[in-house]
Amino acid sequence: MKILVTGTAGFIGSHVAHALLDRGEAVVGLDNLNDYYDVSLKQARLARLLERPGYRHLTVDLADRAAMEQVFAEHRPQRVVHLAAQAGVRYAAQNPHVYVQSNVVGFLHVLEGCRHHGVEHLVYASTSSVYGANTKVPFSEHASTEHPLTLYAASKKANEMMAHSYAHLYGLPCTGLRFFTVYGPWGRPDMALFLFTQAMLEGRPIRVFNHGRHKRSFTYIDDIVEGVVRTLDRVPGKDPGWSGEHPDPATSGVAPYRLYNIGNEQPVELLRYIEVLEQCLGRKAQMELLPLQPGDVPDTEADVGDLVADVGYRPKVPVEEGVVRFVDWYRRYYGV
Repeated sequence: MKILVTGTAGFIGSHVAHALLDRGEAVVGLDNLNDYYDVSLKQARLARLLERPGYRHLTVDLADRAAMEQVFAEHRPQRVVHLAAQAGVRYAAQNPHVYVQSNVVGFLHVLEGCRHHGVEHLVYASTSSVYGANTKVPFSEHASTEHPLTLYAASKKANEMMAHSYAHLYGLPCTGLRFFTVYGPWGRPDMALFLFTQAMLEGRPIRVFNHGRHKRSFTYIDDIVEGVVRTLDRVPGKDPGWSGEHPDPATSGVAPYRLYNIGNEQPVELLRYIEVLEQCLGRKAQMELLPLQPGDVPDTEADVGDLVADVGYRPKVPVEEGVVRFVDWYRRYYGV
């Protein structure tokens, strides 16, 4: 198949593109290579893809309506994996307009392209952040997510609702994936594992929010990629679900639409995460203990029962294994 993957210079997008190429798909990759974080890392990810037969890259901004219309008209992908977005929970406080342009306006352009060019299935990235003020764990796709705590989460919740409307109105099969704290080789420099590793190797203290007592469903990149590919292969139809006044948020009784959590079912306390990293680096962390930041959720825990039932897969790599792989990559890439 010809598959459009957005965000292929990004962390998850680059890994997904490699996995699809590995199984013989033709991949059209799209990224605007913005400077939210180190562009040289994005270029390095992209350089690996450009070496592979079957990959074609487009440097396009999602918010550019005319350019996005041309992408779909010219390349006519059969399926789309939409992973490009303005990421980062905290960055939104200083740059809200960027999130709306990329995550809302850009997503509309993707939906319109899929609608007008007969795309068979749209798989798109959502986030565990949509659970917001929900304190019932493990987080379930069948629970309400009406109270996001950050603009980033609100933009992703908007994606879920926009996708459902297009699935209902135009019969566009859509699957949303709520990712839980993804980490691993080629990861994002703004995320905890990357920041901690860099600081510890340079002998600097690390900033540890909520005094390290919150838990996260840290999910290794390979587990995420397998979940993305498996859901891409399962095109939702008119799945049975509640209908009428209170439809099931995860399935919908009126549209070819699904939502899945993808996250490790065994949440890990941040202090344990740091302890594993200390063991890998052979040095102790100097910790600056700080209170929980506004908008941060104290704990996340993924219920992946639907993912298991529908695509036969659950994330499984423990942090003790995943952190080692990240540190090995980091040392090779940065020569430290």
